[in-house]
Amino acid sequence: MPRFSALTEASMTPRQREVAANIAAGARGGLKGPFPAWLHSPEMAELFQRLGRFIRWETSLPPRLSELAILVTAARWRARFEWFAHHRLAMEGGLSPEIAEDIRIGRIPRAMAEDEAAVFHFVHELQTTGGVSEGRFEAARALFGEKGCAELLGIAGYYTAVSFTLNVAEVPLPEGVADPFA
Repeated sequence: MPRFSALTEASMTPRQREVAANIAAGARGGLKGPFPAWLHSPEMAELFQRLGRFIRWETSLPPRLSELAILVTAARWRARFEWFAHHRLAMEGGLSPEIAEDIRIGRIPRAMAEDEAAVFHFVHELQTTGGVSEGRFEAARALFGEKGCAELLGIAGYYTAVSFTLNVAEVPLPEGVADPFA
């Protein structure tokens, strides 16, 4: 059961209603994931929504690579709902199911393209150590430029915040969906 109290139309402040309506009207199509918890601070929810829109749909990285970074982050923090929400998107974006499965079970994927390996190792090292070595940074910069490296940091940071929120708020998986990390 989610830890944060459910906000209803009647219980929301005018500012919460405004932010909720803006989020629901956007590409996400509703208030789900971390947003019900974040909406308890409507200003923060609004800023996270704007950042998330950029991180999810507007970076220079193709969906296959940005979703790979998200799955690495979800697996690191064992964010069940995040994995559930982004695994399908990663498959639709062209990521191999074998790579996703290796990440889910905590194994370094064996068969990655050069760009996938650069993203995996950059984000995995960042999530594991809190930093990125010179070699990993240079491998990513050679493929994605400094803009792409900055965006990888943004993806990892944003989805770490999402993962923390989902875990602390105890956002449940949909009915009938198995825990990917059980």
